[in-house]
Amino acid sequence: MTPQELAAQIREAVLAAIAGGSLLLESGDVPAQIVVDRPKNPEHGDWSTNVAMQISAKANSNPRAVAQILVPLLNEIKGVAGVDIAGPGFINIKLSAASQGELAAAVVAARVDFGRGDSLAGRAINIEFISANPTGPLHLGHTRWAAVGDAIARVLETQGAKVAREFYINDRGVQMDKFGASVQARALGQAVPEDGYHGSYIDDLAKQIVAADPAILDLAADARLVAFREAAYKLQLAQQQGVLDGFNTHFDVWYSERSLHESAAVDRGFATLREQGHMFELDGATWLRTTDFGDDKDRVLVKADGELTYFASDTAYYVDKRNRGFDLCIYLLGADHHGYVHRLRAVSACAGDNPDVNIEVLIGQMVKMMKGGEEVRLSKRAGNIITLEDLVDEVGVDAARYSLIRYPVDSPLTLDLDLLIQRTNDNPVYYVQYAHARIASVIRNAADLGIIDADSANWNQADFDPSLLVHEREGQLLGLLADYPRVVSSAAQLREPHRIARHLEEVATGYHRFYDACRVLPQGDESATALTISRLWLCAAARQVIANGLDVLGVSAPERM
Repeated sequence: MTPQELAAQIREAVLAAIAGGSLLLESGDVPAQIVVDRPKNPEHGDWSTNVAMQISAKANSNPRAVAQILVPLLNEIKGVAGVDIAGPGFINIKLSAASQGELAAAVVAARVDFGRGDSLAGRAINIEFISANPTGPLHLGHTRWAAVGDAIARVLETQGAKVAREFYINDRGVQMDKFGASVQARALGQAVPEDGYHGSYIDDLAKQIVAADPAILDLAADARLVAFREAAYKLQLAQQQGVLDGFNTHFDVWYSERSLHESAAVDRGFATLREQGHMFELDGATWLRTTDFGDDKDRVLVKADGELTYFASDTAYYVDKRNRGFDLCIYLLGADHHGYVHRLRAVSACAGDNPDVNIEVLIGQMVKMMKGGEEVRLSKRAGNIITLEDLVDEVGVDAARYSLIRYPVDSPLTLDLDLLIQRTNDNPVYYVQYAHARIASVIRNAADLGIIDADSANWNQADFDPSLLVHEREGQLLGLLADYPRVVSSAAQLREPHRIARHLEEVATGYHRFYDACRVLPQGDESATALTISRLWLCAAARQVIANGLDVLGVSAPERM
C-alpha cells in the first residue's frame, strides 16, 4: 500500500465518521489531501497522519478525542495491522506484512509510471532556465541551471503538467557587435579590441567562417562586420545547442530577443500594460508603475530619446509567454538577479495577472570547482573560462548533472572534481548507480539459474507471496519505496529536485542493508524457495524506483558497472 492509497482510505474513514454522526463537521471541511508521513521512530509504526489535528478545531473537539473516534474505523482498513495515538493527536498506523509487501508487485507492475501523479494535470507551464548571450561557450553558472532547470521540468511532467523548456537568446544589443568585431579582428590577423571577447574559441570561429566563405574578407567594412557577427552568432548558438543536447538537456523553445522586437511583441505587451492602466509618461520617458505592486521604484520602459530599455524586453517577454497560453511562467535566474524577483512579480501584476499564481522566480547561487584542493577559477573575458564542456570532460554527464541537482539551488555549491570521478561510496552518483547495477546483476544471476525471467515484466505475480517479507530490513526498504511517490510530488510542488536525489541515496542504503542481511539467491546445491521469489520481487521494485528517480534527474541507470 502506497502512502497515497493509505491517505485516500484515511479520508474515507473521516467521511464515514461524519456520515455516522460521530464527527460533527461538514464533509467540505475535510482536507482534499491527507498528510501521511513516515514516523521518525520506526517502532511507532509504518505511517503517521496528523488528520485529527487538522480537523479538530472545526469539529469543536480536541485532536486526541478526534483521533479516538477515527481509530476503530482505521483498524477496519484492509491491510492495517494496528493503530495507536501519539502525542497531541498523531495517529500511527502499522501495516500487515502482506499489505506492505504487496507494494513490491505494485511497483513492478507500474514500471516507469510508479511515482507519477496528476496534481498538476491541465497546467501549462513555461520554464525559462537559461538566458545567455550567443557570444561564447556556456559557463558554469549556466551549467547548474541546465541540470536543475531540466530536472524541475521533468519532475513537473511527472505530475501531469504540460511543460515547455525555454532558452532565451540574448542576441540583441552592443555585446553582439563586440562579438562580431572580435571574430573579425582575428580573421584579419588583428588584435581583439580591449572590450571584446578574448577566448581561444574566437580564433576557432574566425577560421570556420573564413573557411566556409573566403569572400567575406572582401566585403566593405560595415557589411563585413555584420557578416562576421551573424556567421559567428549562428555557429556559436549551434555550439551551445549541441553541448546542451549532449548534456541531456533539450529545449522546446529557443526564443530570440531580436524576434521579440521584430514581431511587434513589444508593442503588444505595451498595449496590455496600458489597458491595465499602469503605464505613464514623465519627463519625456515612458514608465511602468511597478511600485503599486511591491517594487522599490517605478521602471523606465522607453527613455526620453525613444530608446527602449532592457526592462521593456522583460515586460514584453512575460506578456508574450502568457499570450502563448502558459498558466505559469517560471524563471530561473543567477545569483546577481535578486532585484528581478519583485520586478518581475510587479510586471505580472501590472499585466493584470496574479503574481502568486502566474509567475515564479527562482534564484540560484554560484558554483565553485575544486581540483587538487584548489579552486578552478573562471575569467570569461580573459578566455580562462570554465565551461559546461570542461565539467563534463572532467567527470562525465551523469556525475555533473547529479552533483548539480543534488543540492538546493539557493545555496552556494562547491564541486570536488576529484571526488566525482571516484568509484567509491563517497561519490553519491556512483553510490546510487552502483545500487541499480547491483540489483540488475542479482536478477541476471537469478535468470541464469532458471529461477525467474530476466525481464520482471514477464514475472507471474501468483508466484509472489508478500506475507513472507517480514524481516526488519525488508520492511525498511519497502517503506522507502512506498515513500517515493510522495517525494516526487513534493519535489514538484516545491521545485526542489534535490529531494529525489537524496531519497535515491536512502533507497540505495536501504537496499544494501537489506541485501547484506537477507540472502536473496540460493547458494551451492540449495533450491530456490518462495522466499527467494518474494525477495527477487523486492529487488525488482527497488531497481525500478532507482531507475525512475534517476530518469527524473536525467541521469542514466546502468545495468553493469
